[in-house]
Amino acid sequence: MSKKHPVIAVTGSSGAGTTTVKRAFEHIFRRENISAAVIEGDSFHSLSRTEFKSEMAKATAEGNNHFSHFGPNANHFDKLEALFKSYGKDGKGKKRYYIHSDEEAAFHNKRLNTKLSAGEFTPWEDVPADTDLLFYEGLHGLVVDGKVDVAKHVDLGVGVVPVVNLEWIQKIHRDAAERGYSADVIVDTIMRRMPDYVNYITPQFSRTHVNFQRVPTVDTSNPFISRDIPTPDESLVIVRFSDRKGVDFPYLINMIPNSFMSRSNTLVVPGAKMGYAMELILGPMIEQMIAAKKKA
Repeated sequence: MSKKHPVIAVTGSSGAGTTTVKRAFEHIFRRENISAAVIEGDSFHSLSRTEFKSEMAKATAEGNNHFSHFGPNANHFDKLEALFKSYGKDGKGKKRYYIHSDEEAAFHNKRLNTKLSAGEFTPWEDVPADTDLLFYEGLHGLVVDGKVDVAKHVDLGVGVVPVVNLEWIQKIHRDAAERGYSADVIVDTIMRRMPDYVNYITPQFSRTHVNFQRVPTVDTSNPFISRDIPTPDESLVIVRFSDRKGVDFPYLINMIPNSFMSRSNTLVVPGAKMGYAMELILGPMIEQMIAAKKKA
């Protein structure tokens, strides 16, 4: 961990809604004039799209039906730890991009004079110089695997954790709408990822400083037949702090209508106020980090 070069990690599984948290951080960074080195979790996968499909087919043929992007066999956990450690030490490190679309391919090919396609990685390059902090958003921001301990280098860890049925509903609808996947393919992906989800994703949320868990107030008991995603107004957000010291709960309850405390370290807010609550909660944490950085 580093006061001079802080590392922020937002972690959550596919379909969890980490983008909402990323947007809240972007608002804070812009408001406070903070320069962030942004790291995308997908860029630390170890296999291109074509390579992953090949390795998955090979694993299946060998009787392994659980090869997934959630586990160590498809990721560079060691390189992610090296980046967090290096950045915390001197504000430097290596990053790259995973290209999701043809539009992204065109952008990076122009920038780097390459001929890359969607599903491939850009070459490793230095993170921007003279940034105020590193901001990671992805699957493994606080992962631990044997001797690899990414979490110990994180100054502020944020978990985004919808209850699992809601997470699946969001994934099912997103993959069907944006990627054209059939219901059978999506369910197969969920089942294939389950062991790695339990072993590598879930444990991270015990290492975070604050978790945001969206809980629907409508029936999601069978996520595989749900026709729509519960709206924010049909949800509550459970905000759990690992350490309640320094958290001004009376202020937050006053500022967020219809919020309340369910435990001494837990705040419950209306789902529609999730983004607002994030800015109220995370803003002061980042301000404290920047203040400590200036004194370091």
